[in-house]
Amino acid sequence: MQKKYLYLLAGAHLANDINTGSLPAVLPFFVSLYGMDYTDVAGLMFASSFLSSIIQPLFGYLADRGARQWFMPLGVFLAGAPLAATGFTSNYWAIFAAVTIMGIGSAIFHPEAARTVNAISGNERGASMSIFSVGGNGGFGLGPLLAVFLITTFGMRGMALYGIISLAMSLLLLSLLGSLRRCAKSMNDDGNTPKEKSMAKTENVKNDWHAFSRLTLVIFFRSTVQSAVSAFLPLYCIDALGASNAAGSVTLSVISIAGIVATLLGGRIADRIGYVRTLRLGCALLVPVLALMVFPRNMYLVYAMLIPFSIGMQGAYSSFVVLGQSYLAKSVGFASGVTLGISFSIGGVMTPSLGVFADNFGIYAVMSMIVLISFAAALATMILPEPKKREQ
Repeated sequence: MQKKYLYLLAGAHLANDINTGSLPAVLPFFVSLYGMDYTDVAGLMFASSFLSSIIQPLFGYLADRGARQWFMPLGVFLAGAPLAATGFTSNYWAIFAAVTIMGIGSAIFHPEAARTVNAISGNERGASMSIFSVGGNGGFGLGPLLAVFLITTFGMRGMALYGIISLAMSLLLLSLLGSLRRCAKSMNDDGNTPKEKSMAKTENVKNDWHAFSRLTLVIFFRSTVQSAVSAFLPLYCIDALGASNAAGSVTLSVISIAGIVATLLGGRIADRIGYVRTLRLGCALLVPVLALMVFPRNMYLVYAMLIPFSIGMQGAYSSFVVLGQSYLAKSVGFASGVTLGISFSIGGVMTPSLGVFADNFGIYAVMSMIVLISFAAALATMILPEPKKREQ
């Protein structure tokens, strides 16, 4: 495993995802400073994720057709520069277009970056993917803090920093693309004929679409749980358990911070005990943890379960990405685009339906529904087959 290039890709992942992570924190400023309403900001969230999740598998498919590592610097730049531009215009449709391009930039970056991580990881794919994933988690965690600091300190023009960050990282990636390409080749070469060996390995593997479809079902349930907890857990603590706004909101901060450690540990554990087993254990852990959060109606139990929840959710993150790449061994880029795209977007698509359910039946009912969805995720992992071992 080539650590220096892996850390470079993790840093690029942070520079890419910090933009998407910042958007929710910027939306209230669009309302107060640009005069947008809730329909407007909901449209911006839709623009940032929906198109991105659709086209991300397409860029994964293109990555599989031939090495396109230039997708990475292009994606990072397109993810940051448009967000920076939103600080210099109050026109809604201009901002809508900028946010849409930001989502497209993210879609361009992820499949090729995940494919490159797979190529340079050797036998430590779980650990490698976990390090790469921590970059993304860090971006989502730091993004809101950075956005609030910039806008409250410098006004909306402080958003220019996102453009500076994206430009600097894209130029760094461009300067090292040749080294990354050579590293990826060397990890799959015996020193004689890398092209012929690579072609032979590709011919000896097959795509297991049946297994991949089962994994997609797991990701669907898992992503719904993650997005629903983010949306409703603070409200549950405030409305059902009588906690303050601050006490309710801090639950998500604890989950996010603990998730960084859980992702790193989960990747290393998966390399030792297997990716399917790690994903099964993670999803199985979510069921009793969420049940203890919800059914006793005790705020102290909620706090006690935050770290175990983060372990169950984020500890298995790298496993489902690596499993997708293993099931579609001939289409690693496409697999990365689908797994990363669905894990990011499908939960957000489902959450509004749960919101309607909460409006009709109450916050306690929707939290109970989340427990049932976690149980469905755990059951779905039981039909996952073990991936075939790839040749080294």
